[in-house]
Amino acid sequence: MQQRAFSREHLNKVIAHIPLAIIAAFLLLALILVISDRWRRGAFVIGVATLLAAWFRLILPEIQAGLLVVRSRPFDVAALAAMGATILWLTLSIDPLGTG
Repeated sequence: MQQRAFSREHLNKVIAHIPLAIIAAFLLLALILVISDRWRRGAFVIGVATLLAAWFRLILPEIQAGLLVVRSRPFDVAALAAMGATILWLTLSIDPLGTG
């Protein structure tokens, strides 16, 4: 019985970090794109990751949002959504030099 309680508690702790791991995977992909000289695509992926973080913060309870919890839910969602939208707008508005 004690082993079962420990495994459930351990599983809950692991599940709490899955949203942050997904965001980290997106950021790793963005880093790979930037290093391979695809900086506009990398910046786009960073914007998507930021919007995804805002969505996770909006729908998940604080215990499952893990390290995405910084301040209150409305502030976190508004700040992440504004940052993500701004990054996406900037990446989409940059004229691709030499390709037009």
